[in-house]
Amino acid sequence: MVKKPTKNTSGRGQRDLTVKVKSARGRTLSSTRWLQRQLNDPYVKQAKAEGYRGRAAFKILELDDKYRFLVPGARVVDLGCAPGGWCQVAVKRVNALGEKSGKAVGKVLGVDLQEVEPIAGAEIHQLDFLADAADALVKEWLGGTADVVMSDMAAASSGHKQTDHIRIIALCEAAAYFAFDVLTPGGTFVAKVLAGGAEGELQKLLKQRFDKVANVKPPSSRSDSSEKFVIATGFRG
Repeated sequence: MVKKPTKNTSGRGQRDLTVKVKSARGRTLSSTRWLQRQLNDPYVKQAKAEGYRGRAAFKILELDDKYRFLVPGARVVDLGCAPGGWCQVAVKRVNALGEKSGKAVGKVLGVDLQEVEPIAGAEIHQLDFLADAADALVKEWLGGTADVVMSDMAAASSGHKQTDHIRIIALCEAAAYFAFDVLTPGGTFVAKVLAGGAEGELQKLLKQRFDKVANVKPPSSRSDSSEKFVIATGFRG
């Protein structure tokens, strides 16, 4: 289970300390606000303490706590895996390093357009999953089909909310079609989307291919963010 970050409430005279970030030459107001939010985010602090490459690791931890798709022995594909937090979580939960005696040993395959620092227990490839034959390559590297395809990808922000929403839904649909090609029957698809009205077709598409489709906003997802995650289980093949 994920241990939720807690505030310091013990001890007389103790209080939570908020880091204030002063504006600086060359730094925009929005970047100053982002930096201040990062410095004061308990999930950022906990990710650093536990050795994860980003706070996003807690999102997949919380989703898996609820839906249990990262089981020992599972074969997992992480699309757009940089910086690698989701792969780190998957390695532990599917027992990719074989550390849990008596448990099946899984496999974690991460792909991304950019080079990603190696992750113990994961196989990382620099690959555009939209490229021709990418699905065949992934199945070759896995040695078969996948039990889980997951994606925390987001298109580059344009600054226009509706445009960004449409872009990420299109990216998620592309990831879904990729999953259709590489998932084993009974498999799971997990992907980030943005709430905004254009996700209806995506939901329809997934419901045609999976037994159950749910939309979840995990506790570690910032309250002011429109992101949510679609969890599609029971792939029909």
